[in-house]
Amino acid sequence: RSDMMACAQTGTGKTAGFALPILQLLAPQQNSSPSPARHPIRALILTPTRELAAQVEDNVRAYAKHTALRSTVVFGGVDIAPQIKALREGVEVLVATPGRLLDHVQQKTINLTQVQILVLDEADRMLDMGFMPDIKRILSLLPTERQSLLFSATFSEEIKRLANQMLRNPVSIEVARRNAPADLVTHRMYEVDSARKGALLTHLIRSRDMQQVLVFVRTKRDANRLMRELVRDGVAATAIHSDRTQAERMQALDEFKNGTMKVMVATDIAARGLDIEQLPFVINYELPYAAEDYIHRIGRTGRAGSPGEAISLVCSEEKRMLDDIERELKRKLERLPMPELSGGRSRSPRHREEHAPRGNLHAVPAPKAPAPAAGGFDFSKPYEPSPKSGTADTTAKAGAALRAPVRRQTAALLGGHAKKS
Repeated sequence: RSDMMACAQTGTGKTAGFALPILQLLAPQQNSSPSPARHPIRALILTPTRELAAQVEDNVRAYAKHTALRSTVVFGGVDIAPQIKALREGVEVLVATPGRLLDHVQQKTINLTQVQILVLDEADRMLDMGFMPDIKRILSLLPTERQSLLFSATFSEEIKRLANQMLRNPVSIEVARRNAPADLVTHRMYEVDSARKGALLTHLIRSRDMQQVLVFVRTKRDANRLMRELVRDGVAATAIHSDRTQAERMQALDEFKNGTMKVMVATDIAARGLDIEQLPFVINYELPYAAEDYIHRIGRTGRAGSPGEAISLVCSEEKRMLDDIERELKRKLERLPMPELSGGRSRSPRHREEHAPRGNLHAVPAPKAPAPAAGGFDFSKPYEPSPKSGTADTTAKAGAALRAPVRRQTAALLGGHAKKS
């Protein structure tokens, strides 16, 4: 069996492309014995994120439903004890993130000496996330005689170098041109000031009655802030990023998939591999720094033959990123006219004025002069006491006393106060 490098558009079924052949190859070795020794790990699938690992294992489990082959998934952010229990019972197919896999290696709860097939899914994302040292360590623990496969939606020069290190005379398969976006996705954009992005996003969700929208931002702080502002505007929203616990991330994903939440605000952690059935809209609240990440973001829609729409909100500071994206796509994004926005809050996660008034940020009303109080006294003018009978001399003396220079005692250095004669 030959090693393989495979590149295909996102949403075209890469998981089934490697999972089904693996199960077919392992099928002759399946058995119903309860002994863990009869179920060694024969296929290892590495993914960059927890969500993708869980999703791949769900697919493998569904594909292997009518076989005796066992599978499980290990990733960080959750209790390791149930994972140890599952591994001790024996599994043929293991899906893992690199960090948690090495945790099991360190605790000696896993045996990789009988791995026959290694799969690196979304390999370029692993490199982006700095997993290269972990991958090299894992490779050193595997048998040299094995079949290795690299799957990715994009092929960079870094991926080629990795392939040269771990693959032997690989077969290269490209279903579509390199780094190509899905054909069923419509690309549109609005040119909008950064301070008006929030109002435009809320307007689009309401005016188009969007029931399921995945919104991308660049940072975890921006994700939390935008989620709170959407909720404040009456939009059911949640957020997913690496600072949330695994339970919170899985809950957010489940609520988004079942329709409890209309909007999920995400960082690029959700841009790789997540399969949300018939997701109609992806909105780039902020453009990614790398054009390839745009392809992965919008690849969450237009999957499995369903059409999708990608909308980008582009401010003047993002023009260079827009040029890079259009160069990568080899097309121009369709420019849409800016709609009339109601007088909502003008905001941007990165450039939000905490004390700005509602409405137009640039229309600051002039301060109003205070009205005269009852009795005709105007508090806007300096206080000027009016002399009264019997008090004028007293007031004058008090003023003279205040104006007179004050003589203060000065202590002589190390000598204390001088004595009076």
